[in-house]
Amino acid sequence: MDSAILAAIISLITATLRIATPLIFTALGGMFSERSGVVNIGLEGMMTIGAFFAVWGTFISGNPLIGVLFAIIAGGVLALVHAVLSINLKADQVISGTAINLFASALASFLIFILFGKGGQTDVVSTLPYKLPEFIKKIPILGDILGGLNWFVILAIILVFVAHFVLYKTSVGLRIRAVGEHPKAADTLGINVYKVRYACVVLSGMLAGLGGAALSIGITPIYREGMVSGRGFIALAAVIFGNWTPIGSFGACLLFAFGESFQILAQGFGWALPSEVFTVIPYVLTMLALAGFVGKTSAPAASGEAYEKNGR
Repeated sequence: MDSAILAAIISLITATLRIATPLIFTALGGMFSERSGVVNIGLEGMMTIGAFFAVWGTFISGNPLIGVLFAIIAGGVLALVHAVLSINLKADQVISGTAINLFASALASFLIFILFGKGGQTDVVSTLPYKLPEFIKKIPILGDILGGLNWFVILAIILVFVAHFVLYKTSVGLRIRAVGEHPKAADTLGINVYKVRYACVVLSGMLAGLGGAALSIGITPIYREGMVSGRGFIALAAVIFGNWTPIGSFGACLLFAFGESFQILAQGFGWALPSEVFTVIPYVLTMLALAGFVGKTSAPAASGEAYEKNGR
């Protein structure tokens, strides 16, 4: 194979994995939330707040790991607000998530000005060091691919299989699925529906916050307004595309990321097409997924429905 073509393929693979990583974390979070019966439209806002706090935590501590911890906590706190509104107060879950998206975007913009003394974007911060053993780097092709990744990518792939195991091979996963399919029946079996839903919604926020961290300090070590740019909604589409399963969601994230990676690479091919044609590819894929063109999908039966313990 021509060396230039091989280099382009390796570049496409590594770019796809890096771009998919924030989506993978967030999609896994959205999947757990919906599997428990709570729709989390607020993933976009939780990613946004995670991306900001990852940068701020790194800025004040000088340690990217502290930044990641800040992002996870910030996403979890925002998800807790969504859980209170959706589970206890039984607010409309879509409206609650939409409000969180608006609030998170405004809060991040405000905090940039307060904490960094300027508008639009934060200062540049350090990233997680990524070094591989020399023997791995020397492996043909695989070494080149792994060398172009980062620790967020590795963690995301591991979490996909951990999520699959938890959801389908443990009693915890069985409880989550039971609550999402038939909460009343789960309640009669002694499962605390509220606790399961709270745990899953907060977990979704923590994972979305981690996705935000993977986007900021994992790709570009800075936070700027609008950098999430609809990725929370793309992650939500990946959950639907992947039929509410970890492996399926992972595959959908890779597909969407491939679209974005390809448009970046394709602009260097010299094709006589407007750049907007390439830019729109991942969003077209998202709309097709949400419109149902990916085939029959089956959401958890109780997804989006508030549960009343003493109701009928």
